Amino acid sequence: DGWLHTGDIGHFDVSGDLSIIGRINDVIRSGSTSIIPKEVEDAVASHPAVQEVAVIGVPDLEWGEAVTAFVVLKSGSRTTEAEIIEHCRKHLAAHKKPKSVHFRDALPRSHYGKVQRAELLAGLAPTGAK
Repeated sequence: DGWLHTGDIGHFDVSGDLSIIGRINDVIRSGSTSIIPKEVEDAVASHPAVQEVAVIGVPDLEWGEAVTAFVVLKSGSRTTEAEIIEHCRKHLAAHKKPKSVHFRDALPRSHYGKVQRAELLAGLAPTGAK
C-alpha cells in the first residue's frame, strides 16, 4: 500500500531530500534511549588519530546495551581509550559517548567491504557484571 520496509533509518531535510543515517538493527538501546551508531562514529572519527571506527551496542546488565567503539588508528598515531572518550564528550550528549574503546589493527569486513559488526561483538563479555 505504498510502503516498502527496508530496515533503513532516514530523515527528510527542509528541501525534501532523504538522508539515510543507519539501519534499524544497528540502533543501540541504552537505558530508555536509542542511539544511532553513525552519530557516535562521526564523533570518534573526528579525533585526529583515528583512521576508521565502528560502533556497536554490547550487552550490558544495567543499561541493556553499552556504546562500544572499535578504532583503527592512523599509522604512527597514538591515543588512549580515555582520550577518545573525552573527545566524544565534547561532541556528543553524555549518554551517547562510548563506554569503552577497543583498538584494532583492522576492522573485519565482508567481501563487499562492509564492517561485520557481529564479528566485533563475538567474544566480548556483557558489561556491567559484578
